[in-house]
Amino acid sequence: MSHSRDVQHPRDRIMQTMDRIYRYRMTTTSGGNLSIRDSEGNIWITPARVDKGNLTRNDIICVRADGSVDGPHPPSSEFPFHKAIYEARPDVKAIVHAHPVALVAFSICRGTPDTRLFHQAHSVCGKVGFAPYACPGTEALGVSIAKQFEDGCDSVILENHGVVVAGEDFASAFQRFEAFEFAGKTLIKAKQIGEVRYLNDSQLDQAAHRSVDFISYEPPAATTREQELRRQLCEFVRRGCRQRLLISTEGSFSARLKDDSFLITPTQRDRELLRAEDFVLVKGEFREYGKLASRAANAHRAIYEKHPHVQAIVFAHPVNATAFSVTSVPLDVRTIPESYVFLRDVARAPYGVQYSGDKSIADYVCSRNPAAILENDGVLVTGTTVLDAFDRLEVLESTAEAVINAKAIGDVSVMQQDVIDELCEQFNLS
Repeated sequence: MSHSRDVQHPRDRIMQTMDRIYRYRMTTTSGGNLSIRDSEGNIWITPARVDKGNLTRNDIICVRADGSVDGPHPPSSEFPFHKAIYEARPDVKAIVHAHPVALVAFSICRGTPDTRLFHQAHSVCGKVGFAPYACPGTEALGVSIAKQFEDGCDSVILENHGVVVAGEDFASAFQRFEAFEFAGKTLIKAKQIGEVRYLNDSQLDQAAHRSVDFISYEPPAATTREQELRRQLCEFVRRGCRQRLLISTEGSFSARLKDDSFLITPTQRDRELLRAEDFVLVKGEFREYGKLASRAANAHRAIYEKHPHVQAIVFAHPVNATAFSVTSVPLDVRTIPESYVFLRDVARAPYGVQYSGDKSIADYVCSRNPAAILENDGVLVTGTTVLDAFDRLEVLESTAEAVINAKAIGDVSVMQQDVIDELCEQFNLS
C-alpha cells in the first residue's frame, strides 16, 4: 500500500475517491461516508443528505478539533462512529464506510469474508472483524464499531449494514476497502461453482517473501515506439480498473519493447492513477533508475524469453475468472465460438509457480494456449499486442461470468469436437 507524503487537500481527496467508489457501484447515492483526520486533529468528512454521485469539494465538511463545524451542510449522520474509531485508534488517519453489495451480503448473513483466498487481499485487508448491529447514526453504533478497531481490526463488517475500513492514510484505507470487497465478491462467485480453496501459512509466506532483484540503470532517451507503448499501457490499465478487470492493488501489465526489454507496471502503486511515465523499463537484469518494477516482473521476463511471439502480458484478477482460480473447477471456454477462437483451451497453473525462480510459469502459456488460470491468484493472459492481450482478458472474464450464470439455469452445454474442428479450419487455428 502507498505510504508516500500526501500533499492533496482532504476535500479533493475525499471528493475524488467518493466519485471512484460511486462509479465502481460500490455505494449508492445516499449511502456511505468517507473521512480524513488531518495533522491538526480536524476531521474532514462527507456531508449528510448530499448526492454521492455529484459531490463537489465545497460539500466536504470539516469538524474541527474543538467541535466547531465548517461547511455548507451538516456532517454525515455517521460522524459519531468515525469520531469513535479515531479516538480508539490514534494510528488511523482515514476511514471508508460504504455499502458494496458483496460485503452487505456478508453483513446480512452475519459473516465475514475469509481473505486467505489471495496473499494480497490477506495482507492488505489486515485483521477482519464483525460489529453487532446498532441503529445507524447512534452513539451505540460508534461503541460497537470502535470496539472492533480497538481490538486491532482494520476491516469490519457491520451487521445488517455494510462495512468500515480504516488506514494510516487515505490511499491505504481505499485500497483496503477495495481489496475487501474484491475478496467478498470472489467468494460469492466461487461458492456458486464449487468448494473454495484457501491458502495456508506457508503459501502466504511464499508470496510475501518473493523479491525482484534488478540492477538500476539510466536508459537512453525514449523512442517513439516506447512512448507509444507507454501510452497504450496507461490507457488499458486504466480501462481495466474501470471495468473491474484489475483493482488498485492487484495485477500487472507489460509490453515488449525489444527482445530483451519490456515496460511493466510499477509495484505498490494505484493502478488506475498510473501515468505513462510511471511504467518501468526492464532490460535483461536491469530496471529503470528511480522506479520499482512489479514483483511479477521475473514471471513476465520468463514468458518473453520463451515465447518470441508474445508482445504483451497481463496478470489480472477479474472476479468471475478468479472465482475459478480459488476452486478446483475447470473453466471450459468451449462455450461460444469467440471464446474458443480467442482463448483456445485455458491451462491451470499450480499456486506459487509464478513466484518461483525456475521460470516454469512460461510453460503454462503458448501460441495455442494464450491464457491460464493461476490457482488462488487470478489469471495470466498473453497477446501479440497490448490490445490483443486486453481483448483476451475481457473475453476470458465474460466467458467465466456466462458459465457461472449458466450454472444457475441448467447444465452447461459446450461445443462438440466437430464444431471445434470446424472453427480451427475456418480461423486457421493450428
